[in-house]
Amino acid sequence: MNNTANKLWTKEFVILTLSNLFLFLTLQMLLSTLPVYAKEAFGANATQVSLITSLFAFSAIASRLFSSKALENGKRRQLLYIGLFLSLLAVFGYYLASGIGFLLLMRVLFGIGFGMTSTSFPTMASDIIPAKRLGEGMGYFGLSTTLAMSIGPMIGLTLLQGGGFTPLVFLTAAINIIIFPLAFLLTSRTPKSHKEPAPVPIEKDKKTSVMRRLLLPSVLNFLISITYGGLLSFLALYGKEVHLSNPQYFFLFNALAIILIRPISGRLYDRFGHKALLVPGAICMLAGLLLLTYSTSIGGLLLSAICYGLGFGSLQPSLQTWMIQEVPPQQRGMANGTFLNSLDFGVAIGSMLLGVIASYSSYAVMYRYSAIAPALVVIIYIVALILKTSSSTSKQKLTP
Repeated sequence: MNNTANKLWTKEFVILTLSNLFLFLTLQMLLSTLPVYAKEAFGANATQVSLITSLFAFSAIASRLFSSKALENGKRRQLLYIGLFLSLLAVFGYYLASGIGFLLLMRVLFGIGFGMTSTSFPTMASDIIPAKRLGEGMGYFGLSTTLAMSIGPMIGLTLLQGGGFTPLVFLTAAINIIIFPLAFLLTSRTPKSHKEPAPVPIEKDKKTSVMRRLLLPSVLNFLISITYGGLLSFLALYGKEVHLSNPQYFFLFNALAIILIRPISGRLYDRFGHKALLVPGAICMLAGLLLLTYSTSIGGLLLSAICYGLGFGSLQPSLQTWMIQEVPPQQRGMANGTFLNSLDFGVAIGSMLLGVIASYSSYAVMYRYSAIAPALVVIIYIVALILKTSSSTSKQKLTP
């Protein structure tokens, strides 16, 4: 009986993980390729190129603010289908776009749809994962996100270089369509573990307290996402700068490193918590970024990808699990929305800020500056732990 209660790999969990993988593939295959396409097809300038990433991110953030409240009110099914439909509509809109203005409008539409769906899946996953295996379960589930973030750009760039924009759009649309029957399997049967929670009123003071607890992991997630925004937006251009013919291999080896570290980091989290993973993960990311700036051969590029992947693959799911554990069950939608918003906000700010730095220097210098972000993660996290420890010690002394 106990083994059944602690079972992780249920049918629902597998379907959710696959659905989330496909969802993020539809995002990542185009996120790294649309800037290149916009520049070649419409002569987009640097500001317009950065808007392709930032407009999507900001519209997804706005959409999740609404989605979190809808999830608390039991509107999970409606969010899923509306979000998937809007995302699919936007993908076809990319193909029909005849100018940069319409393309940017479709990025806003895609952001709204993606924001709805991407909040639903992790909330559903956290509801069905056994409490004692939450770190491991969210680690495996989060692997679908970071795996898509790693292989999606590689698939997209390879297709764009080999076949052009049309096959890329239609493959993305096909993957989006596959999610519909998977979502139907999740919502049609509504097993006990997957019933939509009844709305539970939450006092304003408790909400404020929860948001305070989510602040630190949100800031840390924002910082690591800045670095990823720089990789997504400019790695192909950096490859041209240093004459690397296949920069997309960075994403492949980044993915392999993530696959390697994810099961280990999940178990470490369940046993020791985020203290065992945050500092080593940030140091690995920092090392990967610095190695990248000195990479003039494919060997250096792949080594930097492995270091970065080990760090990113440890940090991201740890931060998401940490945030879920800080809230009551009915607010998991808000926790997942906050996690994804801090990620998208980091990617958007990273794309814009690092783009400005690159325009005044070089892409290598830009990536050196981006290494400041994981260094700040280490500093902020250690300071927060010291302050928390000293606060706990003071309270113990005051207690008679």
